[in-house]
Amino acid sequence: MDAKAKVKVGTLSRGGHDRRLVAPNADDHDTQWTAVLVPFGILNLATDELTIFFGESAETPDFVVDCLVNWWTNNRQNYRDITTLAINLDSGGATRSNRTQFIKRLVTFARDSGLTLELIYYPPYHSKYNPVER
Repeated sequence: MDAKAKVKVGTLSRGGHDRRLVAPNADDHDTQWTAVLVPFGILNLATDELTIFFGESAETPDFVVDCLVNWWTNNRQNYRDITTLAINLDSGGATRSNRTQFIKRLVTFARDSGLTLELIYYPPYHSKYNPVER
């Protein structure tokens, strides 16, 4: 699981380049956007299935766990024999092991789902090992 850089949404300029024959009109200055989205990915390493969520909040512990709960709710029928989820995480601000809100929400999720959770943290500054980064 990992969140990526925020994405601004609106009629923003692409520096005059477009893949279409006729470029859409865009604001000449990228100062006003309609939304800022946070992309968050959950990658199943066994099947290479990637699920991407977009949220309008910041990357918070609640946002991360809400995405996990949503993913599990929509996919648990595919994993009926699973009793343990091994979750690979970076040491980002929202998912650090000392973030009490993150751990509290994960404990609640584990209790509600009946799953055992194994949190596997990548070393700091080693995002090259994180498949979601690639």
